[in-house]
Amino acid sequence: MRISRKPTGARFFELFSEIGANIGTSVELLREFVRAPVEQRAEMAARMHALENAGDDATHAIIEHLDRSFVTPFDREDIYRLASRLDDVVDHMDAAVDLATLYRVGELPDGVAAQVDLLCRAAQLTAEAMPRLEEPQELTAFWVEVNQLENEADQVYRRLLSELFNGSRDALEVMKLKEVVDELEAAADAFEHVANAVHTIAVKEA
Repeated sequence: MRISRKPTGARFFELFSEIGANIGTSVELLREFVRAPVEQRAEMAARMHALENAGDDATHAIIEHLDRSFVTPFDREDIYRLASRLDDVVDHMDAAVDLATLYRVGELPDGVAAQVDLLCRAAQLTAEAMPRLEEPQELTAFWVEVNQLENEADQVYRRLLSELFNGSRDALEVMKLKEVVDELEAAADAFEHVANAVHTIAVKEA
């Protein structure tokens, strides 16, 4: 008979769920940002930074709770790794938004919206998975699909680079856009790292 980990892990699961929900909110703001007029970006960047701070607070709460807990639902290093990987996701989205705002980037290439659409799907899967961490073996579909999305994101990223370097833009604009695109690609990688961390937990808990 399987014994529930809820009594010793409830606070961890609550915090991971909170972080997952924050990621979902952040990526929806990102979707708005890439389609918004340039004059609205500064206000949206401030909102994104507030979400990044909220994610940091939840991550710190997990680490503090880990330090105080004698019994944990999973290996300590896996809890720490998952919290850090989740934190990376919003960090990269915040960086992309901040760079686009600070550099006063004009209209973004169509491929950026395609990148963000894939991030939205990965965020949805992640937000749905976090409340189910108590039974990580049941999350196979989560890490498989997130890895597939990351592969799609790689293809979109390569096409974007090809477009950026086709000679139709001046060098300074290319440099600015590439930094933004690189951060969005890093966010896709971060989602894959989250999925891999969950997979590791599931393997250990099998």
